[in-house]
Amino acid sequence: MEGVDQSTAGGNAAADVAVFARTEQRIAWLTLVLGGATAIIVALLRRRAWAAGLAIGTVLAWLNFRWLKRGLDALVAVSTAQEGLAKPRIPFGTWFRLMFRYGLIAFCVYVIFEYLKVPLASMVVGLCALGAATIAASVYEILRPTE
Repeated sequence: MEGVDQSTAGGNAAADVAVFARTEQRIAWLTLVLGGATAIIVALLRRRAWAAGLAIGTVLAWLNFRWLKRGLDALVAVSTAQEGLAKPRIPFGTWFRLMFRYGLIAFCVYVIFEYLKVPLASMVVGLCALGAATIAASVYEILRPTE
């Protein structure tokens, strides 16, 4: 009887992973759609510099999300491989990649601001597309729960 319970629990875990993967995909494409739509609307209002900043910020937000996902997947893989150890060790490269993404985004924003003269505030607002996408995906999950 215990084997049946464990296989049922494993089946639920697999279903949960599939739901989480779909939500992650939804957040990724919603980031680009919401940020891109906002940039297009702003461009139609003849604010080209702001539209460029929104588009750049949106792409950086999407890249940030992708890098965060990869970093967390690596952490999960490492911690799962070291299950049972009193103090699991996380490779320095994993930590570096997780933290480096912030520095890389800040560097990109600085270079674009300095050399292309794109408004800094527009890029920061574009970076918020990830937050808006996450909220939209969360509301979707609340309104349409999976079976």
